[in-house]
Amino acid sequence: MIIKEIRAKTILSASKIYDYVINPYVGCEHGCSYCYARYIKKFTGHYEPWGGFVDVKVNAPELLKKEILKKKKAMVWISGLCDPYQPPEAHYELTRQCLEVLAFYDWPVSIQTRSALVLRDLDMMNKFSELQAGFSIPTADDSVRMIFEPHATPVGDRISALEELHRHGITTYAMIAPVLPGAENLVSLLAGKVDHILVDRMNYRYAEGIYKKHGLESKMTDDYFAETGMLISEQCRKAGIACRVVF
Repeated sequence: MIIKEIRAKTILSASKIYDYVINPYVGCEHGCSYCYARYIKKFTGHYEPWGGFVDVKVNAPELLKKEILKKKKAMVWISGLCDPYQPPEAHYELTRQCLEVLAFYDWPVSIQTRSALVLRDLDMMNKFSELQAGFSIPTADDSVRMIFEPHATPVGDRISALEELHRHGITTYAMIAPVLPGAENLVSLLAGKVDHILVDRMNYRYAEGIYKKHGLESKMTDDYFAETGMLISEQCRKAGIACRVVF
């Protein structure tokens, strides 16, 4: 793992998903096999494999303090192109420091992670008028998780962290995205721990070879995703969980 400290030119950027996005890091130590964010290597000059480098934007909180004064208050996504609670965050605390700035000005925030380290910042989350925290959980089967995202937090730990966040009054959500084998068993595990669920399918650009290597071709068809999306949606309806299938 190559970790390099850099100074960013901007930190509060426009987003197509939410109004703004903050990415405190370039690259992600989780290195999930299917991650769309690896495309950034075309623009950052990295030659290391995805998951083999992280650039740390050490001036992110400092930049945010300046930029937040110049922009209209709106929803901020943390994060889009990296996991804001990947391992380097335990040392650098850039996500926490950015949350401190956002809390001071009471901007709405949506946190998305795969890491139970998010629990460290529960005290900060309770300072917001509007904040939601969610986990990307693509499967209920940890053996499947080990195939596609071996360096990310185990499935059980993510679900436990969601339960803890929910218990403390935080609005919580799960992104079953991308749908992996075993996703159809997640709703029963998430019931009572999340306020809503989002479901999205796999983009094969990076992960097709892994499906074939492990004999999972039957789980990479349009019919499989359509049927699984419908099944999860129906399970959510019965469990009283708001659900949106976005493909």
